[in-house]
Amino acid sequence: MNDIVRSVVFGIVQGLTEFLPVSSSGHLEIAKYLMRDDSLAQQSMMMTVVLHFATALSTIVVFRKDIFEILNGLFKPSEDRAEFWFCVKIVLSMIPAAVVGVMFNDQIEALFSQQLPLVGTMLLLTGGLLLLADRAKTTEKPVSIFNALIIGISQAIAILPGISRSGATISTSVLLGIDREKAARFSFLMVVPLIFGKMAKDVLSAFKDGAPLFETGQALPLSVGFIAAFITGLVACLWMIRLVKACQLTWFSIYCFIVGILVIIESQAEFLSSLAPA
Repeated sequence: MNDIVRSVVFGIVQGLTEFLPVSSSGHLEIAKYLMRDDSLAQQSMMMTVVLHFATALSTIVVFRKDIFEILNGLFKPSEDRAEFWFCVKIVLSMIPAAVVGVMFNDQIEALFSQQLPLVGTMLLLTGGLLLLADRAKTTEKPVSIFNALIIGISQAIAILPGISRSGATISTSVLLGIDREKAARFSFLMVVPLIFGKMAKDVLSAFKDGAPLFETGQALPLSVGFIAAFITGLVACLWMIRLVKACQLTWFSIYCFIVGILVIIESQAEFLSSLAPA
């Protein structure tokens, strides 16, 4: 497949599904399968870094005012240390995913090789979480220290392909009784440091292994992928905030159920066909 087309597909899938509660990792695995392109599985490290940077940047743009206020408040003496404690909660929420990512890195990477039955099953789980969250009572409760740790554990579990990170963290927040808008805000802000941490880890690993980050002729595909991921990321992030506030996650729940079932059926059909005599 043409590198430009592949970059556009990657960018759109990454940008949309990073924020919408349908699992970006799961949809990328589905895209690999549908396009029957083995090169997708060996995509360059630089493309991975660029796409993640694009979605992180779209989050920063959407929440630029919140981020500025938090950073500004950290360096101002004040009796109200709301910004300080918000940062503490963000750090706490990162710990479970960081620990899992470091300790089980090889096992996690093994799951990202077109494991369609796993993706389908996890999409069903995501659908169930979204369905429960949409039926939870609306409150004005803020995120507490304990809540941040529980949400962080939810984010760590969402490393599995097919479990939506935003879906899992927002659903967990809402089920804990947290205000829906605060839940969406916290969910999107908590992932920014992790994305940059993952980018740094990938770059350092590439340097350590001697793998090239940038290959000849990659400038245009990288640029196209970045633009596609950034624009779709902006749209998806803003859209998701409105959907959470309006209690409209059920449609995504139904979508996850349908796609999950279809993926499981297709994976089983292909497995059975592989057993048939030639």
